[in-house]
Amino acid sequence: MATKSLHVLLDDIRLLGSEQHLIVEAVRASVKSSFPDTLEEVKYGGILFSSGVHFCGVFAYKEHVSVEFSMGAKIADTYGFLEGRGKGRRHLKLFTLIDVEEKKVVHYLPLALEAVKENA
Repeated sequence: MATKSLHVLLDDIRLLGSEQHLIVEAVRASVKSSFPDTLEEVKYGGILFSSGVHFCGVFAYKEHVSVEFSMGAKIADTYGFLEGRGKGRRHLKLFTLIDVEEKKVVHYLPLALEAVKENA
């Protein structure tokens, strides 16, 4: 089965809701500004980001957008925004475009990459 292209996925997200699309694009911009050489891959219904290793992904749902951190349990969560209780993953739930800034996505990105590299 062919992998969905990034363009097609973004079009699908736009149909899901304009707010979700804006949030996903804001997360993508945050990742690209933090790590200009980051690669994007459409997988598992979302966009995975890698900088040598996959360190996070963004997934759009009907009610929110989730930024998933592969080794999020290893991140020192000084702000307390990370959700989840599994052995490895943690995520940020974003409901509005303002949440991208208020939940400090840019703060968590380098921590997520560092956590993955330390545990590789």
